[in-house]
Amino acid sequence: MFPSPRVLALGLAVLSSITSGAAQIVVQPEAFDIGVSSYAFDLSQVTLSDSRWKDNQDRTLNYLKNVDVERMLYVFRANHNVSTNGAETNGGWDAPDFPFRSHFQGHFLTAWSYCYAQLGDSDCKSRAQYFVEELKKCQDNNEVAGYSDGYLSGFPESEFSLLENRTLGNGNVPYYAVHKTLAGLLDVWRHMGDNTARDALLALASWVDWRTGRLTYAEMQSLMETEFGGMNEVISDIYHQTGDEAWLEVASRFDHKAVFDPLAENSDELNGLHANTQVPKWIGAAKEYKGSGNTTYKDIAANAWLMTVNHHSYSIGGNSQSEHFRPSDAIADYLLEDTCEACNTYNMLKLTRELWVMDPEDTTYFDFYERSLLNHLLGQQNPDSDHGHITYFTPLNAGGSRGVGPAWGGGTWSTDYDSFWCCQGTALETNTKLMDSIYFHDGDTLYVNLFTPSVLDWVQKGVRLTQSTDFPQSDVASFVIEGSGNFEVAIRVPGWVDGEAEVEVNGEGESVDGTPGSYLKMSRSWSSGDEVTVRLPMNLHVVEANNDSDLASVHYGPVTLCGMYGDETLDSTPSLSLDTIARSGGEFLVFTAETGDGSVTLGPFYEAQGYNYNVYWAVEGDLASIPSSDERRRR
Repeated sequence: MFPSPRVLALGLAVLSSITSGAAQIVVQPEAFDIGVSSYAFDLSQVTLSDSRWKDNQDRTLNYLKNVDVERMLYVFRANHNVSTNGAETNGGWDAPDFPFRSHFQGHFLTAWSYCYAQLGDSDCKSRAQYFVEELKKCQDNNEVAGYSDGYLSGFPESEFSLLENRTLGNGNVPYYAVHKTLAGLLDVWRHMGDNTARDALLALASWVDWRTGRLTYAEMQSLMETEFGGMNEVISDIYHQTGDEAWLEVASRFDHKAVFDPLAENSDELNGLHANTQVPKWIGAAKEYKGSGNTTYKDIAANAWLMTVNHHSYSIGGNSQSEHFRPSDAIADYLLEDTCEACNTYNMLKLTRELWVMDPEDTTYFDFYERSLLNHLLGQQNPDSDHGHITYFTPLNAGGSRGVGPAWGGGTWSTDYDSFWCCQGTALETNTKLMDSIYFHDGDTLYVNLFTPSVLDWVQKGVRLTQSTDFPQSDVASFVIEGSGNFEVAIRVPGWVDGEAEVEVNGEGESVDGTPGSYLKMSRSWSSGDEVTVRLPMNLHVVEANNDSDLASVHYGPVTLCGMYGDETLDSTPSLSLDTIARSGGEFLVFTAETGDGSVTLGPFYEAQGYNYNVYWAVEGDLASIPSSDERRRR
């Protein structure tokens, strides 16, 4: 059933004179995506430079390289009747009695594989390979454990019988957990070329095929009333990787009619739905379109994105309250402590990426991506934690504070071994793939979608591109080219740009269209040493709550600003006089303003950890113009 994979080198020898490090070997996919006109670079081709972004990555990497692998294997080994080697048990969502224990480990596999792919980190590689080998031992012991061939989990297979009979009453979401394991194994296979991961993956996927193939359509639809993660996504990815179209049929069994049918008709029926149960289904729909060419899948994914972004998202890019979608255009009614579950934003960014490659001229996709990554997920991590601990929700109540954990968390920020929340797992992935959506290409065009200090090795062109910027602490980014060739550079001009983007090539002004909401394009024969400098002027603007124009958040360029209240608590939403906002000294992203109770300092929300803050204000007056400082422009 499964073709042998083609294991190919990226061919980095082409750049032997300008690249460093060993070539990454990746398992190339056997099938090509339908409807895609732009492509991501391999993780090994993009590296983060020193920056706020890399700081997040380094803290997460430290956790990945220090976590006790034996503890993480405990629930798999115990469930499959394999020795636990005397390991300690975990707490929180991976405790031996937690219903969907073992959901988290797939995130580790993915994050380890990302760090090996981009950094060549041998410790991450050995950890992933050892973990996969031990999982395969568990899987190979199924006959002794009394399980069906291919099964692999931290809880008994009987949970799936209860799920199918609709008698599962313990809070387990078994396919959700299996999805994470499948996704982690897939990433270790395709990013490391590990054949043990491939074998375990295909065996577990075949078990899913067998298990779901016995059910009627009605039984499957009933089963999907319980959260099942991105099962249609990962099975579609297995088709993409193997080229075997039989997997598309398996993926389609996870098409949830009750959710997909309204979306196909562009009808917003999201109110009351558990948000992170839905978004992975939409990512799966995008993947199913790319595999099958069925445009209904594309409509479902695109309509869901538009509804969520335009009618269910807060100004920082996150969505949901108490993990659920609320009525359309009801933001002002749900500014509470449990807003913006981080998993939802992680998945919305995945969906955004899937949609943009089908329509790479639409800048609104990456305007949203930038807003959400910068204001929500970058600040989700605690910078005081050397293991990159995170917060589950991002509160948007007056006087809120990051680090307010869910009731079941037993604390505020996540921990090494006693939380293992879903948002902690997705944060491992977020902060080890911060480079994956900066650059894209379509063969002869290089797209720059994000402004982050980084280095791109475009091996296919024999070119290296180095991006230097202090963004968003500066409005300027420069790009230095090593190597030469004919190609087009297309740089996103965000919708928030004040006026037009300005461009210089080698210090000389360039006459190009820098209209906000477009791609600034330059096509020429590039020479080694060429430097492109782009200025993206920023200014103040407000984002109103879509059901209350008197309630708004304040932004400078892409950055959400918040009131910095220290230990002070707030009983109600404070007022803010917009015409009093002024830059504080020479600091680019620090301002002062007057409220009904006195003055307040405004700063970037992504840096708001360790103190109380305010994001939404009862706004009064009109904004004054505070343009970007010309002194910060690089020449």
